[in-house]
Amino acid sequence: MPELPDVIVYIEALEARVRGATLERVRVLSPFVLRSVDPPLAAAAGREVRGLRRLGKRIVLELADDLFLVLHLMIAGRLHWKPAGATPPGKIGLAAFDFSAGTLTLTEAGTKRRAALHLVRGEAALREHDPGGLDVLAADAASFRRALERRNHTLKRALTDPGILSGIGNAYSDEILHRARLSPVRQTRQLTDAERVRLFAATRDTLLHWCERLRREAGPGFPEGVTAFREGMAVHGRYGQPCPQCGAPVQRIVYAENETNYCARCQTGGRLLADRSLSRLLHADWPRTLEALEERRRASGTGGARSAGRAASRARRGPTRPSA
Repeated sequence: MPELPDVIVYIEALEARVRGATLERVRVLSPFVLRSVDPPLAAAAGREVRGLRRLGKRIVLELADDLFLVLHLMIAGRLHWKPAGATPPGKIGLAAFDFSAGTLTLTEAGTKRRAALHLVRGEAALREHDPGGLDVLAADAASFRRALERRNHTLKRALTDPGILSGIGNAYSDEILHRARLSPVRQTRQLTDAERVRLFAATRDTLLHWCERLRREAGPGFPEGVTAFREGMAVHGRYGQPCPQCGAPVQRIVYAENETNYCARCQTGGRLLADRSLSRLLHADWPRTLEALEERRRASGTGGARSAGRAASRARRGPTRPSA
């Protein structure tokens, strides 16, 4: 799913192309993408683009006459800038936005249609699409602490809850927690003052680092290749590969459609975290530490962490939540 750095770079690229331009028409290619009827989508035609903004992971185009187009890309939605009049690919094309300066196309890979487009009128209607999470890049340490401790959650859940923090998802939460050297299953209200300060700094530094990196990669062009798995990430999507800080193999816990990637040596004091299905499968045989995992790997002559992950996949029966 495109997260805060991806959305910010999308918005910056659109600012350079469509701010001040006229939205001539919107072509809806899939009936599932349009989620609002009042005002009608035709009301957006012929309106000048006055600005762009971000609401969590949503991209907002501010049009003349107090109209707002709200785009939520969800997991597989992507934007592409094309010459005027271009049509998106047939199977994955959802919509095309024809501006006087060119055409913006919306695509979504896969068979599930989750990406959404709304047209709303007025700031009050727009606020209904705001999940309400804190914008960490515009916040101070005190407001970050208040947001984090409003409810007692695991750090992974708190970072990815759009009602707590704005724009952070599965990928960058893994990177933030690795940079902060904190366990994903640590409770928010268990943090020491020093750990809280470290997490705030890691959150800002990670997001700013990736914003700048994605800007450099896009250059003057439109950002393409938006993905949750990027070269240069420390732990996300790197299960079984060496941690760039200590060299220990990256571990994971899997639940529902998501997974959490972490370094046991850097983040959990060498303790392995297990999801419920893996614990049910292996019981007392589940290795609790990196040392035990290495011993098991040597004894079995297998890939250790990867073998355990495959065993968990075979054992999984429906959604689970991570536990220590």
